[in-house]
Amino acid sequence: MYRFVASLIIIAFVSNNNAFAQGEGEAIFKAQCANCHKPDQDYTGPALKGARDREPSKDWVYKWVANPSGMIASDAYAKGLAEKWKPTIMTAFPNLKKAEIDAILDYCDAYKAPEPTSGKPGAVGAPEDSNSSLMFGILTLILAIVAFILLQVNSNLRKLSDDKEGVLRGEPVPFYRNKTYLMSAVLLLFGLGGYYTINGAMGLGRMQNYQPEQPIYYSHKVHAGTNQISCLYCHGGAQDSKSGSIPSVNVCMNCHMSIKEYKGEAIVKEDGTQVNGTAEIQKLYAYAGWNPETKAYNPDNNGDGAPDGSRPIEWVKIHNLPDHVYFNHSQHIKVGKQQCQTCHGNIQEMPEVYQFSDLSMGWCINCHRESKVDFYNKADSTGNKFYSIYEKFHTDLKNKKMDSVTVEKIGGTECQKCHY
Repeated sequence: MYRFVASLIIIAFVSNNNAFAQGEGEAIFKAQCANCHKPDQDYTGPALKGARDREPSKDWVYKWVANPSGMIASDAYAKGLAEKWKPTIMTAFPNLKKAEIDAILDYCDAYKAPEPTSGKPGAVGAPEDSNSSLMFGILTLILAIVAFILLQVNSNLRKLSDDKEGVLRGEPVPFYRNKTYLMSAVLLLFGLGGYYTINGAMGLGRMQNYQPEQPIYYSHKVHAGTNQISCLYCHGGAQDSKSGSIPSVNVCMNCHMSIKEYKGEAIVKEDGTQVNGTAEIQKLYAYAGWNPETKAYNPDNNGDGAPDGSRPIEWVKIHNLPDHVYFNHSQHIKVGKQQCQTCHGNIQEMPEVYQFSDLSMGWCINCHRESKVDFYNKADSTGNKFYSIYEKFHTDLKNKKMDSVTVEKIGGTECQKCHY
């Protein structure tokens, strides 16, 4: 009998260890890899499911994660990966242990895609969350009504019992004049009013899922997705300046001087109406003052330095931050090595762009708490050399007191970083 019990304990222990490893792998994947990879499909980088089956040797992945740049220079398979996914180059993670890398790949190999949700692409969980809140609210209301009815039933039963036993009591106070009920109702209304007032005030200026109609129907799915045009080709300022910048008409015309017809798969709006891609290109020509028949810009007869009839495209801004918030694109993309999708969602899958994140202060702070900086590694001189000044962190990393450095640890949650 004791052997049977011991076997059950061992099985349970092993199962729990496997479950723990899966959970650990998921946590590390979301913290380190999710900005560039998905388990089951290509993203900014390749899908990680089945990665070990594609690699040339068992220990190849450990070398790759520790030093991608060095592997690209010396390994043919790594060079092929870099060529396929250029200009993106994977960030080195020298502090990731072999067991942690194995946990990530085990999680990806066992990953199963969740059931599709309704709503906008990328807004995963939003409909379910709102439905759950509504359901809990209705249940709370029903339980409150039931409690009120039971109180009234109890009062009536007590009155009948008193009448039967000859006990004389004063006439019960109606519920609408009962001070206890009235005070409870006032406190409830005060609490609900405060809750919705605070939530409403916190939500002022936030425009998650905002999707205005633009003067030209520009599909990021066609340009960034199907045609694989880099975000930085059109939004070059995102890498080198504070602002992501809106591309000028000339940037669009670099391609559309030659491409005057849309021949790709049908573009369909969310309401089901189909977009005439060729007609949208004609709108671009009107803004640019370009004649597709003569393949030349209109003459500048009025001497204003621009082709006759040309004018700027009045794009409607989608992502807005309060005036008191400082945000620098280059600091996040060039220094922090964040992908556009981190804040803007799967932009390459959006037929028409909408605001993916709520861009709240809490959302930014949580990101700073979880995101790891490209910390300078003295051993192999990799990472951002600016961080070489943090001697304490170098000592703690060397002594295994910490395994990584997050943005929060270098002051990323201090008020002055964003409000000055």
